[in-house]
Amino acid sequence: MRLKEVLQLSGLSQAELARAVGLSSAAINLLLNRSLYPKLTDEETLRSNITNWLKEKGVEAEALEGCFDPADERYRKTSWGGNPSWQGKSQTDDMEVQPMLLRKQSLTPQAKRQFGLVPDPFANPRSSEDLFVSPDIRYVRESLYQATQDGVFLAIVGESGSGKSTIRQELHERLRNDSRPTIIIEPYVIGMEENDTRGKPLKAGDISAAILYEVAPEQRLPQTYEARFRAVHKALRESFRLGNRHILIIEEAHSLPIHTLRHLKRFFELEEGFARLLSVVMIGQTELGERLSERNPSVREVVQRCEIATLQPLDANLTAYLKHRFDLAGKTLDNLVTPEAIEAVRQRLQGFNQSRGHYSMLHPLAVHNLLIAAFNAAAEVGADRVEADIVMGV
Repeated sequence: MRLKEVLQLSGLSQAELARAVGLSSAAINLLLNRSLYPKLTDEETLRSNITNWLKEKGVEAEALEGCFDPADERYRKTSWGGNPSWQGKSQTDDMEVQPMLLRKQSLTPQAKRQFGLVPDPFANPRSSEDLFVSPDIRYVRESLYQATQDGVFLAIVGESGSGKSTIRQELHERLRNDSRPTIIIEPYVIGMEENDTRGKPLKAGDISAAILYEVAPEQRLPQTYEARFRAVHKALRESFRLGNRHILIIEEAHSLPIHTLRHLKRFFELEEGFARLLSVVMIGQTELGERLSERNPSVREVVQRCEIATLQPLDANLTAYLKHRFDLAGKTLDNLVTPEAIEAVRQRLQGFNQSRGHYSMLHPLAVHNLLIAAFNAAAEVGADRVEADIVMGV
């Protein structure tokens, strides 16, 4: 549509136009690139509103003539609907390419009705059977479960929305069906920060209190650290002799102070003969992996004993993951999302910069938010499937 050329020559953005006429950016994108009008909007009224807004912005009447006609060939080639500019483009073509992450999205009632998305394919898993298990996820999942069988010092690292909490929740369900009792100790980390200026650091004394609360709840908490640590060791030994296993799980571990990281190694070394009394699992974002780098001399004694399991992006498993999610909702992925749209999701959530090189944000939460926004936009314009230009336009 020539309207796109008019906006470009006038220095006006699609976002400004979208706000002015009360449509989403994705709907305007589809209008400009594919001449698709929103399903619930009268075409003549929309054209009139756009024309009036352009006049208010100082666009001359002569430039507005034929602005709703098909675009010239030179503009059509650069639209996503004709010859998509994003297809086949290397991320290194630009010095800096940042993946586009959207805020929390929810399916609109219109999208749910039009595409039959009830139940919601993007809802949180309700049981372990709902989990998608790739080789990478299976490795992290089994590493966490193994920590309940033997004394293990483990760090699970992943980007926000990569599924760390889901794997922890699945462990709880899995252990409910286990024959040998396991006591899970999870200190509260609601206000935890690395230092006192930003919040409340989690210290060894707090961890000791959490252990005693779960393992020996009837015991009064000793006031001195010496007595508290001695009580922790005694309580773990007695519980172990009764056949219990113990696992300490700390979420948001990227906010742990350095001294607490070192103290965790000492909790891990509590023993009864050759048996470890306590497995230690830290769960955190990628900053945790950076802090546990072998180049960080302040935590070298931790690094030498701690295994790191990383939740990788979906990448090559993206299509299989989406098929799994839509199968759970009783829907066929190909009927609702084109293969080209899935490639557009991949393109939107990958990036490149000089320090990190190529990197991917193809984690479940980011994928969900992007596709939910695309479904909402597709419903707005009356499309029967999510296509690539819709994904690129939201």
